[in-house]
Amino acid sequence: MSQNQPAPRQRRGGFMGGGPPGMQGGEKAKDFKGTFSKLLRTLRPHRVAIFIVILFSVASAALAIIGPKILAKATDTLVDGLGEVLAGTGSIDFDYIAFILISLLCIYLVSALFSYVQGWIMTGVTMKVTYNLRKNISEKMNRLPLGYFDRVNQGEVLSRVTNDVDTVSQTLSQSLSQIITSVTSLLGALVMMLTISWLMTGATLLILPISMFLLTFVMKRSQKHFRQQQAYLGEVNGHVEEMYGGHTVIKVFNGEQRSMETFEVSNGKLKDSAWKSQFLSGLMMPIMNFVGNIGYVAVCVLGGWLAAKGSMTIGDIQAFIQYVRNFTQPIAQVANITNVLQQTAAAAERVFEFLEEPEESSDAGADTRVLEENGTLLMVNGAGGTQEVKGAIAFDHVRFGYSPESTIIHDFSAQVASGQKIAIVGPTGAGKTTMVKLLMRFYELDGGKILIDGHNATEFPRNDLREMFGMVLQDAWLYNGTIMENIRYGKLGATDEQVLAAAKAARVDHFVRTLPDGYNLVMNEEASNVSQGQKQLLTIARTILADPKILILDEATSSVDTKTEVDIQHAMDALMKGRTSFVIAHRLSTIRNADLILVMDGGDIVEQGSHEQLMEKGGFYAELYAAQFEDVGA
Repeated sequence: MSQNQPAPRQRRGGFMGGGPPGMQGGEKAKDFKGTFSKLLRTLRPHRVAIFIVILFSVASAALAIIGPKILAKATDTLVDGLGEVLAGTGSIDFDYIAFILISLLCIYLVSALFSYVQGWIMTGVTMKVTYNLRKNISEKMNRLPLGYFDRVNQGEVLSRVTNDVDTVSQTLSQSLSQIITSVTSLLGALVMMLTISWLMTGATLLILPISMFLLTFVMKRSQKHFRQQQAYLGEVNGHVEEMYGGHTVIKVFNGEQRSMETFEVSNGKLKDSAWKSQFLSGLMMPIMNFVGNIGYVAVCVLGGWLAAKGSMTIGDIQAFIQYVRNFTQPIAQVANITNVLQQTAAAAERVFEFLEEPEESSDAGADTRVLEENGTLLMVNGAGGTQEVKGAIAFDHVRFGYSPESTIIHDFSAQVASGQKIAIVGPTGAGKTTMVKLLMRFYELDGGKILIDGHNATEFPRNDLREMFGMVLQDAWLYNGTIMENIRYGKLGATDEQVLAAAKAARVDHFVRTLPDGYNLVMNEEASNVSQGQKQLLTIARTILADPKILILDEATSSVDTKTEVDIQHAMDALMKGRTSFVIAHRLSTIRNADLILVMDGGDIVEQGSHEQLMEKGGFYAELYAAQFEDVGA
């Protein structure tokens, strides 16, 4: 089918729509523990690789921990040898010192190799997880009901695909192995310190309660700001995307100032939350350095006293001071990573919230398939029975509202025979476009049913149902591709010859050949390198190529000039022969030849019949028709 445009969403944050939705101050991650449980489940398929990463990280940290103890032997050998030289009783054993240093170099090289390998493996795991998250989000978008996009800012969704997934990716690639290394270094340093001096180790451990108190104090105050930062970033992205997409309208209505004011509000909130979160997280390292320096002072004083007593060698003091650094530095790293994990939790929570949004109702019970065989669409039911798609439509007491509190379609009933041209007319907001969206199951009914050739629309999988339809909306949609590719979107397997035939039928071929690259011209993001009327013609060509059994034309010629409209009307008349067609039109002169005109007002059919019958009746339709020609006469 040719589907022109997704359901219109409600714009938020624009210069005509007021400011962005307010955020609750002081909002924290709703479920920190649950979010990380979900994140760990996404890592489960890679548990073997992660186990290797853990193994190599532990090995790398353990080898690095051994270094100071070995270096202490070199220092003691040097000091002892220097004492013998001064006493004239011996010399410095440089061969033994060289052996120790070469051994130490080999240990550090192996440690670096292990670190490199684990980093390489973890990068691969991270990229796979990131790929899968983006893939799941992309697939989720296609399964969400259109009602979700009516209420959620487009930029908010894009922010989850880009910023939030990137935040999770960076944490996995950088922080996971660092946590393992830091914990290993912390425990290893503690063990090595105990082997040197339990008294000095006890003095060092006295700094832990101070560290934990300060870290907890900072973390409690920073967590809420990380979540706000991610949320406001999505707001800013949404506003920028919206304003860029509608920049022409903004200039026409002089809305630049209002747009900038709205941006300043959102950007100001982002700045405040980002400043607070970064400032608080930035306190971690200075605090830990301060606490670590206190530990150094204690170790130096106590170590000097023990050395003076002869209870400890200079090499042991040197090694112990290095281990103190190896002990306090991982604490600072873990503290810093903890802040990163808070930001990751906020980002991952937003990703998982999106992935857990309610989806369209399942097609599991829909067992009537639609297949194409030799150019003919066939319905195949679960029992294997087949029938050709004719396009007879029945609306049976249809009731619908976009929200439970507001019913738009109250009681819609109509019978449409196969091959008929049905016009749906009425004032703005009467429910005309809503009816065709329900016909294609963009939304589910609140009551009643829609029958296609006697089959309830819910009996078909949505994809199969939409194979029967071709749709042209008043808002033309083209994607960033060539004109040839945009037309072929209606039938992806079509040949170039079929595309050209459809273009000629839609009166597209002439103007396309006047363009610089013809059918190879690439549409830009907003398709602004062709006119609005030309975009409309291209989407009509796309529908002609799809060759559907049922046509839906929602103001299909609203953006073309009168001459082009006449040409298009002839092409559409030829296309509509033998097909059921629903035509929504405000210009009533274009639907006078319709087999049946449904006049809607307030969500209900108030009149129906042919043009002549409705004019003779002198009712609501006659008033609409007369009003249009009065306007023309004026």
